[in-house]
Amino acid sequence: MEAIEIKLTGPIFDGRAVQAGHEVTQAIVDRVAGYALEQVQHNLDGSLKNPTPYYETQINVAGYTTDRVVNDRGVVYGPWLEGTGSRNATTRFKGYASFRRAAQVTRLRVRHIAGGVVSQYIRRMGG
Repeated sequence: MEAIEIKLTGPIFDGRAVQAGHEVTQAIVDRVAGYALEQVQHNLDGSLKNPTPYYETQINVAGYTTDRVVNDRGVVYGPWLEGTGSRNATTRFKGYASFRRAAQVTRLRVRHIAGGVVSQYIRRMGG
């Protein structure tokens, strides 16, 4: 009887696919967080009548793993600008909803953003 030799090669069998899986996950998180940050900035640019650079410079992406948060670093008047502060209920100013609008737009774009990242990694894996 003759022996049959089977050789499995490629990214799935040599470990590259596992590493690429981690990298693609991180890349998707980075791109989505970056997009959300851009959307908040865009919303503020269109809303603020007399912008001061301080508030806009405090908006960032926090977190270093797959959990990311776009925030204003806890600026005390941030909730008022967003429209979620206690003072918004007692004044005519209802807030700009910059973060909430950015979250809505970002949710709609996640698949598109992720698809672009995944396509790059598939090409890299020879697909």
